[in-house]
Amino acid sequence: MGVRGRSVRGKVVLITGAARGIGAAVAADLAAKGAKVALVGLEPEELDRVAAGCGPDASAWVADVTSWTDLEAAVAGVVERYGGIDVVIANAGIAAIGFTRSIDPKAFERVIEVDLLGVWRTVRVALPHLIERRGYAMLVSSLAAIVHIPGNAAYSAAKAGVEAFANSLRAEVRHLGVAVGVVHPTFIATDMVNGTGEHPVFGPLRAASPGLAGKTYPLPVAVRLISAGVARRSRAVHVPGWVGAVKLFRALMPRVVERQARKIVPQADAAILADIAERGAVESSMVGPGARAAAQSAETRTAE
Repeated sequence: MGVRGRSVRGKVVLITGAARGIGAAVAADLAAKGAKVALVGLEPEELDRVAAGCGPDASAWVADVTSWTDLEAAVAGVVERYGGIDVVIANAGIAAIGFTRSIDPKAFERVIEVDLLGVWRTVRVALPHLIERRGYAMLVSSLAAIVHIPGNAAYSAAKAGVEAFANSLRAEVRHLGVAVGVVHPTFIATDMVNGTGEHPVFGPLRAASPGLAGKTYPLPVAVRLISAGVARRSRAVHVPGWVGAVKLFRALMPRVVERQARKIVPQADAAILADIAERGAVESSMVGPGARAAAQSAETRTAE
């Protein structure tokens, strides 16, 4: 069947990070196109709200992608209900803001745990089911995998890792009939990105960024491109399209960023130290409700 003829109707699609943002919106769009969506995330009330909006074939599982036990239980539940899994969208992700010398260490490492290791765990647990149905895995990376800006080291490292993981995985499972795609969104109007905009130091810096670097795109832009990528089993999805062009100049990006950073980092470094002194490193590093939910989940597991 050609690309134009592919459809998600009747396909079982498991989406992590589905309580908010891109995950929730893509779930709703795919459900409207006839997919059976299985939502995985940390916020039960938000998950139930999204599932209710996706129709009777949707379901939700509360699971932390940093937990093998949670993911195994969620995947087993999805398979028991639907009989298998056709598509996995490994979308769960959080961000933490701050410079390496002063960011809360737990916040930094939590980003790696959720955004990179959470993707690995999701894929590993679901992969036998994708192999069974010759399915498709879509891994959500970011423009941050290509352009590494100061104050975003954890997120850039994690998302670059996701891209590399996707490329290796694709070569490993092609002979098994499984396709692998990677998504590179720029700033999309989600709770996480809005949380960055509200940060007292990095929010104004982003707003003052020139051209495309400072632009936030509406959520429907991402939904349209990602949903189309799922239907086509795309190798790469760029949100929006110009992100793909940036890849062509990847080798030049560090020098471009460094040149721009000379103008802003010294003042921002002093400002972030002042913010930490006022609010504390933990609060200063937080970005959006997803990061707070992940931190709460991590604290609960530690207490147990």
